[in-house]
Amino acid sequence: MQYTKELEIKYNVDVFVAGGGAAGVAAAVAAARSGKRVFLAEATGCLGGMGTTGLVPAFAPFSDGVNTVASGIGFEIRQALKNTVPVNSSEWGSRWSTIDAEELKREYDKLLKSENVDFSFFTSVCDAVCEDGHINAVILTSKSGMFAVKAEIYIDCTGDGDLCALGGGKFEIGDENNCVMPGTLCSLWAYVDDGKVGGGQSEFIEKAYEDGVITYKDRHLPGMYFRRNGMAGGNIGHTFGVNPVDEKSLTEAMVRGRQSMTEYEKYYKTYLEGYENMVLCATASVLGVRESRRIVCDYMLGFKDYLDRAVFDDEIGRYCYPVDIHVMNTDDEEFERFSKEYDIRYGAGESYGIPYRSLVPVSFSNVLVAGRCIGAERQMQASVRVMPGCFITGQAAGAAAALACDTQDVRQVDTSELQDTLKKLGAYLPNAK
Repeated sequence: MQYTKELEIKYNVDVFVAGGGAAGVAAAVAAARSGKRVFLAEATGCLGGMGTTGLVPAFAPFSDGVNTVASGIGFEIRQALKNTVPVNSSEWGSRWSTIDAEELKREYDKLLKSENVDFSFFTSVCDAVCEDGHINAVILTSKSGMFAVKAEIYIDCTGDGDLCALGGGKFEIGDENNCVMPGTLCSLWAYVDDGKVGGGQSEFIEKAYEDGVITYKDRHLPGMYFRRNGMAGGNIGHTFGVNPVDEKSLTEAMVRGRQSMTEYEKYYKTYLEGYENMVLCATASVLGVRESRRIVCDYMLGFKDYLDRAVFDDEIGRYCYPVDIHVMNTDDEEFERFSKEYDIRYGAGESYGIPYRSLVPVSFSNVLVAGRCIGAERQMQASVRVMPGCFITGQAAGAAAALACDTQDVRQVDTSELQDTLKKLGAYLPNAK
């Protein structure tokens, strides 16, 4: 069928940001601090993405063990929280660093309000009007109906690369068979006795599988993260075979994830100390998606760059998280593959550079990407996808968008000027002149 409708242009701004997760918030704030009019659309009822709506229980490292690599706007947000800031990456290894999702939501709200960023919840990108690689408008859907937004520069921070994909942009997804690593439905638990719990939460998985307590012999169990008050955030269980850009597949994964909580509750109560009285408080409102679209950009950050600790002339940040491709199935061989790959780690003070070109989609002239969907090969997406990495790329995309507004061409940005702007925002750029 064909469908035609006249739409109101509700916002006409300098910079439009799709998605209000870690990348989107950093992008919006960076652009606003450059004096630009910004509108951000968020599909859920709060900012923060995986760290709030997704109940992901802990931040990944902000530090390489020596330097605060995720510095600037992201670190401002982290410092605003009451929990101890994980200045050293080894401290992140402690399971007593759980995100207080409600506190984080409030901090995001306060930050965007203080920077005069216009934003709305329950507002999703549903189309993009594109001509010759130039986006002229995006179409949004909301409780009040559909409307259009026009901007000089558009930033895709949806995680899944929705804006770029809807505009006809090139992307890659998953492995050679388009299969992505599984998601996890994260959870929040009460009445956990952290004084009794020890390590090794996964050591009884095989026995639980043999005993019929759990359905899948999923030996990869990131586990529980504690708040020292009897509360614990759960990163437990995988939803294998999910397609993160298909609503039916996501629906099935959500149902499966909720059902699996009863199995894991029995597992923890039966085999591990400190969980005897645990009670499930909540499961996340969205699936914890680890991998989806990777937008094809002018430079695709690769695994060789990770191994080389790469340095780039147009570097907009540096990061250090390991290559973290979760197990794709429950085979023992797959678990061994994961264990070996994840053990390819940096020493203290080591990191890789992220070039500006990895934020510039090949398909567009006035679009930037930030967060999980930047231009990266699969192994590198598995490193840069975590929240501090999203803060780094989001901050850079917002600053670059502000510089590109006059020309409406993101390739005309002077990267030396961009680096100067990022340093003023607090970015870690040791190789910038």
